Amino acid sequence: MKSGQPLKDASHLYEVERRALHAARPGFRIMELQLSPTQKVPWHTHSNISDTFYVLEGQMRLFLQEPKEQVNLKVGEVYAVRPNRPHLVTNAGTNSLTFLILQGVGEYDYVPLATGSY
Repeated sequence: MKSGQPLKDASHLYEVERRALHAARPGFRIMELQLSPTQKVPWHTHSNISDTFYVLEGQMRLFLQEPKEQVNLKVGEVYAVRPNRPHLVTNAGTNSLTFLILQGVGEYDYVPLATGSY
């Protein structure tokens, strides 16, 4: 997978049903995203921060590289992705998926990756 340029805001790169920022302070933030059954957060990585996912509603499927892995999460389940690990977030269900992303500790960036196969 080829990396793009790091971005401070990636909201224009992919559509979601809803996006809300719950907390932000230097080095840490909490976002809430809602994805329809057909939406996804494309392949990307972060240079300095980890993403910790917490599912509020629905079912999430994470695809990861380095090493290659697939993780399925249900309501109340959590998974952390270390910095620099490529990942793709998809809705694994037939209804909307709502989840929190805790991002930190460090400066946020979003590094888009060329579409890869899982």
